[in-house]
Amino acid sequence: MRINKTLHWLWLSVLIVGLDQITKVVATHYLYMHAPVQLIPGLNFTLMHNTGAAFSILSQAGGWQRWFFIVLAGTVSMAIIIWLANLSVKNRWMASALTLILGGAIGNLWDRIMLGFVVDFIDVYYRDWHWPAFNIADSAITIGAIMLIIDAVWSNEDKAPNGKSGG
Repeated sequence: MRINKTLHWLWLSVLIVGLDQITKVVATHYLYMHAPVQLIPGLNFTLMHNTGAAFSILSQAGGWQRWFFIVLAGTVSMAIIIWLANLSVKNRWMASALTLILGGAIGNLWDRIMLGFVVDFIDVYYRDWHWPAFNIADSAITIGAIMLIIDAVWSNEDKAPNGKSGG
């Protein structure tokens, strides 16, 4: 069986999952729930448990959302692996974007399966306004998604519908 060489990018997903889980263990060990520790003005470490999705969406849904997000993250992860396996070896940008998203999805999936919630601890704020707390996995997903948007905007701009360069 031939394995596509773009799958070698999975090392990035493994790195993201490892960093994510290590930082969550450290945060859980050294921080107290909802007690901010200021690193610099505008950046705290604040331990929080998120039973919902991004921005705590569905966090008060009563428990069913855990299983919904587990199935969703598992399905998306499998789709990303299939997408990655079918990429051209030359498409390094897309491969790195997908593996960042995959690593983040698996990092948060692990939390949901093992803990029933996602550990968040990075708290960015300005005065009294706080961005929702997040973690390394969330950061990787965000960076990967931004890379996908950049790829969609710039790669389609350079190609005519027949796949040849426009001009």
